[in-house]
Amino acid sequence: MEINIITFFLFYFLIIFSTLGYGIFFIKKFSGKNEKFSIGFTGILGVFFLIILSISSHIFFNHSLLHNSVILLFGLFYFIKNIKIYSKKNLLIFILFFLVLFFATLIKKNHDDFSYYHFPYTYYIVEYPLMIGIGKFVHGFRTPSSMFYLNSIFYLPIVKYYMFNMGAVMIMGFANILIFERISISFKKNKFDYLFILNLLIFSFINIFFYRLGEHGTDRSPQILILLFILELLYFINYKGIYKQFYPNFLVLLGLIISFKPFYILYLIFTLPIFILMKKYKQKDKIYEIFNLKNKFFILFCYLIFLTFSLYFVNTGCLVYPVSFTCFENFSWSIPIDQVKAMNNWYEQWSKAGAGPNFEVENRDIYIQNFNWVNNWIDKYFFNKVSDFILGMILLLFIFFVIFFTKSKKNKSIKSNFKNKYIGLVYVTIFLLFFEWFYNHPALRYGGYILVFLIFCIPFSIFLEKYLVSNNSEILKKKVIIIFILVLTIFLTRNTSRIIKENSIYEKLSLYSVNYLMDESYFRIDKQFKSLEKNYIECKNTGIKCESPIKKEFGLYIFPYK
Repeated sequence: MEINIITFFLFYFLIIFSTLGYGIFFIKKFSGKNEKFSIGFTGILGVFFLIILSISSHIFFNHSLLHNSVILLFGLFYFIKNIKIYSKKNLLIFILFFLVLFFATLIKKNHDDFSYYHFPYTYYIVEYPLMIGIGKFVHGFRTPSSMFYLNSIFYLPIVKYYMFNMGAVMIMGFANILIFERISISFKKNKFDYLFILNLLIFSFINIFFYRLGEHGTDRSPQILILLFILELLYFINYKGIYKQFYPNFLVLLGLIISFKPFYILYLIFTLPIFILMKKYKQKDKIYEIFNLKNKFFILFCYLIFLTFSLYFVNTGCLVYPVSFTCFENFSWSIPIDQVKAMNNWYEQWSKAGAGPNFEVENRDIYIQNFNWVNNWIDKYFFNKVSDFILGMILLLFIFFVIFFTKSKKNKSIKSNFKNKYIGLVYVTIFLLFFEWFYNHPALRYGGYILVFLIFCIPFSIFLEKYLVSNNSEILKKKVIIIFILVLTIFLTRNTSRIIKENSIYEKLSLYSVNYLMDESYFRIDKQFKSLEKNYIECKNTGIKCESPIKKEFGLYIFPYK
């Protein structure tokens, strides 16, 4: 099946407009305080609401063409109805960003996990309502992500399942727009500080290092959101607690991060500096205001977290797989504890370079203990991926230094943020997470990208702050334009090169038709489901005793592990 590029393009923008519409709907119906959100964060709110809607509806319905079309059209209608709340300029910027990002969606080959379980899981949501115990079929089904539920909404007429990368598109696109808006505000207020630099660095980082959309999976989108979350926290510090929008923003971002990867529940550690800051800024009363059931944002945050851990439970019998102490063995679909522990060890072994496509260390248990793995990790992983990433980061920082460093116009009046103990508290928290990452799962995909980035870029931004020509915004504007042109050129060049390379290999021109390559292996789990369902129906209709490998209770299929 091939999709005409014009058709693909139209559905691409219909989905984006619809998501923004749901963001507007969310603000109008759930904020309760008539908060005004930027167009970038409105889009993120739309993603947040769609995920909640998707997971909730899947309990009762499969995400059929009719189901998804109704949802899409409602969001589109709401966007069109409220389009006047945004200026023509803001809408133009919004469209331009997603026009550039469109090139990243022309994908012929996705990452390996896409065919292994990302597509099969998303397609299961399309074909069936909630089923219990599906973790028995493939390891990947034991770690569901809200990204699959978001993408399942985009199974639509004509394009069918070729829009299953749109979730990553929107996270990246709305993040870019949000950062652009923040930079624009700096110019409006004529306020240029380390956050101005950090926003530019994050913009450069996600578009240069995460340019390949097909590789995003469920790993890179939450890392982009973590960067936005840290930015929110630093803005809260910078504005000394006056930044009221922080409270709904941090609940939404943290909820999304955990729903994409429950592993990131570790990032709840950032609530500690938040509470300390609230006390500092005499906002202790805000704690009760935020974390109480009268706050609709908090209710939806809790509901999304509940849904996330419930999905893990109904798939595996564990609240967080493969963390064994969160598992319950007394359910028919529960994964045995010894298998959970073995899988946890396997993940740790893999992340510590103890296993790969063509090799595996002999004694896994000894290898992962203490720091026995470090030498091999350095040899096989650090000098393969981490070193390249760090060199890329150093080059990025060097370019920023060349652009912004002005020896003759060093601004000595700016008080150094190196002495700000609250920024220091956030930085220490990042370091704690870095050590946890390095000790337990030192693979870049498990949060390593953004932890390394933040460790480098926060102090670098503070260092560069004194060299901003704060009294001449025109010069700064030219420098920002240079950075934007440079980053977008790299983004477009790398994606164009990728498209040409993929076309030469797979002999299909993305300029005329778009679709990622698929074969029967993508539908192998769906075939198993259909075969078992057929067997169950046949057993039920025989009228005699018949053993079926599945059960049905309360209208839900249950797959016992044994």
